[in-house]
Amino acid sequence: MQARGLLFLLALILVAAAAEAGKNKKEKAKKDGSKCEDWRWGPCVPNSKDCGLGYRKGTCKDETKKLKCKIPCNWKKKFGADCKYKFESWGGCSAQTGLKTRSGILKKALYNAQCEETVYVTKPCSSKIKSKSKGQ
Repeated sequence: MQARGLLFLLALILVAAAAEAGKNKKEKAKKDGSKCEDWRWGPCVPNSKDCGLGYRKGTCKDETKKLKCKIPCNWKKKFGADCKYKFESWGGCSAQTGLKTRSGILKKALYNAQCEETVYVTKPCSSKIKSKSKGQ
């Protein structure tokens, strides 16, 4: 009988300790967070060169923060790393320019970035001629 009571008491202590640990995590998050809700974020500035790890500065009233960020090395520099677009399929090759074109519609602007609603990209046409059927 005493063993059951001891196990029950031990279980009760563990539950209380887990609940207290959960409270501390919530309080810690509140201390680190800010009450300001109108943050203005600047672009991600890489630590070196034009891609990789870097920092983004934010301001709200008289507060400032720095967040870690990363610019992928294959990003479209023309659009900015914070503008995300949904692109159509590539169009046909223009015989006059030797380029093919496609457009993208803004899907998401991160960190209040100023993004164009529609963008156009071009790339050179492939010089390879693809055969449509094999084995004939």
